[in-house]
Parts: sequence; C-alpha cells; structure tokens
Amino acid sequence: MDRHFHCTACGKCCHGVLPLTLEDALAHAGRFPLAMLWMPVIKGRRAFELAERWGVTVRLKDRRTAAVHITPAAYLPPAFACPALAADGLCGVQDSKPLRCRTMPFYPFREERDQADLLVPRAGWLCDVSAAAPVVYRDRKLVERGDFDAERAAIERQAPAMRAYAAYVFKYMPWILDALTSSAAKPAGANLFTSLSSFLTASRRPDAAELARLQLPVMTGHAARTAGDPALAEHHRNYAGWAREMEHLAGRAGA
Repeated sequence: MDRHFHCTACGKCCHGVLPLTLEDALAHAGRFPLAMLWMPVIKGRRAFELAERWGVTVRLKDRRTAAVHITPAAYLPPAFACPALAADGLCGVQDSKPLRCRTMPFYPFREERDQADLLVPRAGWLCDVSAAAPVVYRDRKLVERGDFDAERAAIERQAPAMRAYAAYVFKYMPWILDALTSSAAKPAGANLFTSLSSFLTASRRPDAAELARLQLPVMTGHAARTAGDPALAEHHRNYAGWAREMEHLAGRAGA
C-alpha cells in the first residue's frame, strides 16, 4: 500500500523534546538546552531488538528485562517551540538542521516495517497526506531513505559512547535503575533525562569546557523562562541545576 506525505512547513511538530544524534547535539550546543535521553523498551515489545542493538540491556527492579536507548536530546517542555524556529514558522537552520528533523516523520528507533502510523498527522498538524503528496512509504519500506539511513548510521557510530556512559551512570548514579523501572512500568512507557554534564564528565571529552561554556547561557535562559510556572517546575529545576553543573565544569576545566 502506498502512503503519501508532504511537509507543509507548518512548524507544529517543532515543539517539545527533540532526540538528537551526538554529532548534531554537539554541533548545536549553543542553541539547544541539551540532556541525555533514556528510552527503556521492555523485552517483548516493539523495537526491543533495536534498543538492544544500539543501547544497553538491564534487569529492572521488578525483574523484567529492558533494553534502553540513550541519546542526547533538546530538552524542552511540550509547548516550547524549537529555538531554531523562526517567527514565520520556518526553520531558521534549514541548511544545518539535525538529522532527526530531516528524517521526520519517520523514526529510526523503530523497525522500518513499523513506520506507517507515523504518517498520520497529530491533531493540529498540517501535514499533507493527500493523494497529491509524494509517495514516501510503499510495502512497509521507505521510498527515499537517505536521511533515515544517515541517522541510523550516526546512532550506530555513537552506540559505544552511549554504552560507556551507561556503565558510568549505573556505577555513580545508582538511582537510575529505580527511575528506569518506574518509567518502564507506565502503561505507555516513559522517558528519563540525565544531565549533559554527566556525559561530558564520563566521556572525558577534551572539548568539555567549551561545550559547557556554550550550554551555560542556554540553560540559564531557559531557567529564567520557566521560573514561577508550577507546570514547568521540573523543567525549571533541571535547567537551574544543570546550569550550575555547566558553570562548574567550565570553570574547573578552565582553571
């Protein structure tokens, strides 16, 4: 069956959390408030094999087995527009926009055969899925797969670094297992976030100080933007705390 899709540049999907490849996250460190996104998938559920291939497999506190994707992400409340979205609703970094944006609406953390429902626009989205739009999905395969394959290749490249980071977190942040267990227990599943600074510390990147300096004004800006709103209290707490971590990391490395 042919499935049609065309992006109308309505900007409606450019809100909230945006998973990023490591390469894209670091390239946009001066723009996005970055965090590390943990996505647990219980064994037996769709996409477990991909999560196991690219992530880490853990035994949860409830004795179930989960595979966990770990990747950087732009950490934004659902109602917050992407910082790169211009006033006219168009992408302000079209020539350098992340692979995640280029691959939309397809999602690399799913098997190629399980992409059809992603072509159904969410409420309020203005995607063109009429017969006049190009055919993008046929017989459960992508018609044009360049961006999809490029994003998957980037995920494959970063997998060793994500596994090393996971080992660090499980050793020095043991609460993560309880948090993953709680997240995986929710009916629709849930994601978990840790700080980018923990990844920079774990990976001992030589550019950690510069990345921290780029992130610091981004974090402080979002902390100010979310201050005083009870609905955004968790985001505010994280932004403020991560800003302090970035300040410490930048200062320590620059000393």
